Amino acid sequence: MRSGKRLLSLPEPLLQIEFSVCLAAARRAYLIDALSETVAKLDIRTLDRQIAEIIPHEFINKLASAGLRAELLFPLPLVLAENPRLLTYYRLLLGFSQKAFYGQGMGASAFKQMEDAGTPPKDSDLRALSEAMTERVCTLVEGIGIRRITRDLIDDLTLLTLGPQLRGSANVKKGSTSIRSVFELIHTLVRGALVGATEKKLEVRNAAGRKVLIEFSSDPDIVIREVIARNSFRNIIAIEVKGGTDYSNIHNRIGEAEKSHQKARKNGYTECWTIINVAKIDHAKAAQESPSTNRFYQLAEIIVDGTEAFVDFRNRVVALTGIRS
Repeated sequence: MRSGKRLLSLPEPLLQIEFSVCLAAARRAYLIDALSETVAKLDIRTLDRQIAEIIPHEFINKLASAGLRAELLFPLPLVLAENPRLLTYYRLLLGFSQKAFYGQGMGASAFKQMEDAGTPPKDSDLRALSEAMTERVCTLVEGIGIRRITRDLIDDLTLLTLGPQLRGSANVKKGSTSIRSVFELIHTLVRGALVGATEKKLEVRNAAGRKVLIEFSSDPDIVIREVIARNSFRNIIAIEVKGGTDYSNIHNRIGEAEKSHQKARKNGYTECWTIINVAKIDHAKAAQESPSTNRFYQLAEIIVDGTEAFVDFRNRVVALTGIRS
């Protein structure tokens, strides 16, 4: 340090590191990437007919002149029925927080299950929701001006609303956002076999016709069990998520995961996975510190579609639960 200069002592950007993980999970679950993936599964002719029925023609023409598909801005029943969690995308686009959108006086509280559980209401309610939000999207388009609207701007607007939501979630107990990110990832992987859901539990039907439960748990963090009979389960996977980003403390966290997995082993879980949120790890040393862990994953890798870790995680979830790929 030069003489006369004050030494700066800045905190580590741990919150931003955590946000980057949450953002990657959000993109896959309910932001513009999820929208593109959902629309690719739909019959475009049917979607176009619905666009013509619900959206005012002048706005359809304006978007066409800008080279934009209408569903980028307008929530359509066909899209929301295919992926109910995309309601989050359209809510964020309009700038509504969850508290504002689902609060008293808005009449939207019945639709919160779409965000939390990924389950839609009745078709008639979905149509009413789409029409109500379409009016507000028209106001948004007019206010911004069609010449300024691009795919990048649409994405930016959703992120501007998401930012405070992520910061608010950072105020809850440490690591909970990382656990939620893993739960969100599993939700997207099993969505095709989903038969029921709440904010903390997913129910899927596997290829053998059996029900499989994916649940938040206190210790371990996430468990996956197959229902054999009433109050009888085959315990499949126990997952410990260590969301801390401080590398100096990683060995303590792996030790904590080992204690949890030892309990899981006693309860009959055949697969125990530990997910960490640091950039590097000595896998040989980690295996010594937690011999009960079958698989170690890095959170930043499994939430990115196409990585070797993502493919391995996806394939193992599909195979071990027995759902159709």
